[in-house]
Amino acid sequence: MSIHTTTDIKSHVKVYVMVFAALAVLTLVTVGATYLNLSKGEAIFLALSIATVKGSLVTSYFMHLISERAMIRWLLMVTVFFFFVLMFLLTSSLFDQVNVL
Repeated sequence: MSIHTTTDIKSHVKVYVMVFAALAVLTLVTVGATYLNLSKGEAIFLALSIATVKGSLVTSYFMHLISERAMIRWLLMVTVFFFFVLMFLLTSSLFDQVNVL
C-alpha cells in the first residue's frame, strides 16, 4: 500500500467535495425543472439528461472509473450502448401498438 502525503489527501478530498457540490446543484436543477412548463417528453428528456450527468459523476469519481484502464471503459460504453438499443426497441414496439389502435 502506498503512503499518501497530506497534500495528496487534501487534493482528493477537494475533488470529492467539488463533485458532491456539483451533484447537489444538479439535484436542485432537477427539482427546479419540475416547476417549468414543459411537455411530458421534454420533461423526461431533461430529467434523463441531468440524471446521466449525475450518474457519470458518481461512476467517474466515487466508483473510481476515471482512473481505470481502457478495457473497463470500453465495457462500460458497450453496456450503455446496449441499454439504449434495448430502450429503442421497447419504445418502437410501444409506438407500433399505439398506431394499431
